[in-house]
Amino acid sequence: MPADAKKLYYRIELRFIPCGSATPVMTQLVKSPFRQLHGCDKLYSVVESTMATKVAPQIGTSEEQLASFIDKFDPKHAALIRSVRKALRKRLPTANELVYDNYNFFVIGYCSTERPSDCVVSIAAGANGVGLSFYYGASLPDPHKLLLGSGSQNRFIRLESVATLANPGVEDLIAAAIAQAESPLPARGKGKLVIRSISKKQKPRRKPTD
Repeated sequence: MPADAKKLYYRIELRFIPCGSATPVMTQLVKSPFRQLHGCDKLYSVVESTMATKVAPQIGTSEEQLASFIDKFDPKHAALIRSVRKALRKRLPTANELVYDNYNFFVIGYCSTERPSDCVVSIAAGANGVGLSFYYGASLPDPHKLLLGSGSQNRFIRLESVATLANPGVEDLIAAAIAQAESPLPARGKGKLVIRSISKKQKPRRKPTD
C-alpha cells in the first residue's frame, strides 16, 4: 500500500472508538458489513473519508438511544425496523445487537461476538427503505435468487414488511448464514445491545416532503 494511502487509511480508522473506551483503537473498517448497502437498491464500497464516526455518548439507556435513532425515520419505516428487530431478536436470542447510527445508514447487526466481522445478518435502513443484509451473502446458497447485490462478499434483500422474514427462502438464507458463521452463536444466554457508533453528520433518514 502506498505510504500516502496508508496514512489516510489509518487516519480514518482511528475515528472508530468502542463505547466505554477513552482511547482510539484500530478497527477493521474494510471488513465492515454495514457500509455496503446503498438505498436498499445496490451494494457498494463507501469511501472511507466520508465515514467520520464518533463514539456514542451514553445519554440514557442503550434502549433509549436505540429508540431515538429509529424515531428519525418516517412512521412506516420506523414501525418496520421495530417489527423486524423484534422478529430477529426472537429468531437469534443469543446474538449481540451492534448498533451503528452512521452517515449513510442506520444498522443493527446480529453477531455471535462483539466483532462486526462475526455478523450473521443485519438490518440496514435509510430514507429509501429497509433491508436485510448478509455479511457473507455471496457464499450463501440461493436457489430462489432472492439475494441482491454484486459485490464480492455482501448481499441483501429488501424488506417490504416483516412478513418477508417468514418466506421459506429467506428463512433458509438466515439458517445458512447461521450455519456458516466462523464463530457460532452461543447455545444459551441473551445477547447484549451495544451502541457502537454515531456519526456526527448523517444523511436524512426521511425522504424530503413536497
